[in-house]
Amino acid sequence: MTVAIFIGSLCGAMALGMPIAFALLVCGMALMLHLGLFDPRILTQNLIIGADNFALMAIPFFILVGELMNAGGISKRIINFGIALVGHIRGGLGFVAILTAFIFAGLSGSAIADTAALAAIMVPMMADAGYTKSGSAALIGAGSIVAPILPPSIQFIIFGSISGVSVMKLFMAGIVPGVVIAVSLAIAWGYMARKRDVKVFPRKSFKEILIAVKDASWALFLPILIIVCIKGGVVTPTEAAVGAVAYTLFLCFVVYRTVTVKQLWSAIISTCETTSVILFLIAAAMVSSWLIAAANIPQMVTEMLSGYTENQLMLMVVINILVFVVGTAMDITPTVLILTPVLMPLIIKAGIDPVYFGVVFILNNAIGLITPPVGTVLNAACGAGKVSMDDLMKDIMPYLLVEVVVLILLILFPQIVLVPMKYLIGG
Repeated sequence: MTVAIFIGSLCGAMALGMPIAFALLVCGMALMLHLGLFDPRILTQNLIIGADNFALMAIPFFILVGELMNAGGISKRIINFGIALVGHIRGGLGFVAILTAFIFAGLSGSAIADTAALAAIMVPMMADAGYTKSGSAALIGAGSIVAPILPPSIQFIIFGSISGVSVMKLFMAGIVPGVVIAVSLAIAWGYMARKRDVKVFPRKSFKEILIAVKDASWALFLPILIIVCIKGGVVTPTEAAVGAVAYTLFLCFVVYRTVTVKQLWSAIISTCETTSVILFLIAAAMVSSWLIAAANIPQMVTEMLSGYTENQLMLMVVINILVFVVGTAMDITPTVLILTPVLMPLIIKAGIDPVYFGVVFILNNAIGLITPPVGTVLNAACGAGKVSMDDLMKDIMPYLLVEVVVLILLILFPQIVLVPMKYLIGG
């Protein structure tokens, strides 16, 4: 009955058109009434506790980095760097899109922000070269979902703050899976691009390549700096986020001199708006999380799936099917906030490495960003690329299939995550 009330109140509130954060609060109040614990102080106390987390301070700073990168035109420099390297290959702009999305993932940590920024620039460029707009937007959207997997992933920060798993370990564990996704997309694109009659850029001279590398080197150095500093224990992820903002401000105002004070203010306002939405979601989810624990819902789920706890593979398969289905109907942040406190006790009981689970869990949720009907990355790609959803859905299917195959490989062969993870974290 408790589980039915939890699911029914949450889904019912969302069906009425309530924003997710308010739906979570309604769900929390429904559980409080059912448990006989209704007290406004529980709501306010858990709302405050939900947002009062040091690790969450990294979120606005990494979002601001992405906003400043876009405002400063740094994305164009990264795109020119990609064209200089692979623009002469057939389908070269597609490889540039994948490479740029991968680099951007290491700067912003947000798939939606990356999609919006890259699609606005690259879709017209690819259309002029003979690519379809929908196909270009689909490739950019599929490439951008690597952002929740690579550091400085905002979703890893949220997952770590709720589950108690080290954010630094999650960052390190996500690097290899992120590379696998990018390489897999590149292989799929290379196969499909062989038969396309599209414009091929002339091969750049060695001098031109050096100029492009020099022009983009400041931006390319930032993800490396973040990873090295966190890995070396020099800074925490939150401190790395603050340092990244300082570094980006230095680029925008001293090195490139492309951002005005007015643009800086706009970037700060946009960051505040985005951050307020995310933090309110997290705060509201803390109310539900507290009541989920009070109602023993994790214990109920554990008992329901107790037959799988002795078989880690089967448990991972069942959980990931559940997550995939939920991800088609719910955005990544609320899915992580709602399911993490429910699933983590089960994962720990089964003896599954929580860092490994976090990587697979977030990847599965990231794939949900390009699955209908919600698919927020799909909507961002449609808006920025000015294409219809129907055309985009047809073109994104091959890439969606590739990423699902990568997810299956990570479930079947945990060593793909565990072996490099242990090496990178020094464990």
